[in-house]
Amino acid sequence: MFKHYFELIDGIEIYPIFSLMVFVIFFSLTFGFILKTDKKYIKEMSYLPLEGDDENEK
Repeated sequence: MFKHYFELIDGIEIYPIFSLMVFVIFFSLTFGFILKTDKKYIKEMSYLPLEGDDENEK
């Protein structure tokens, strides 16, 4: 059904390529950030939700 409508749009063939490029770039940057992040920082952040807050424990 939608195939007919997509055939009428000029330049639509660029959108799948653009979407794939955005996907690959985003997850490559995310993966690179994870690899470069200090392991001590990651461990410290993983314990953060488990620490008690003195102001809320009154």
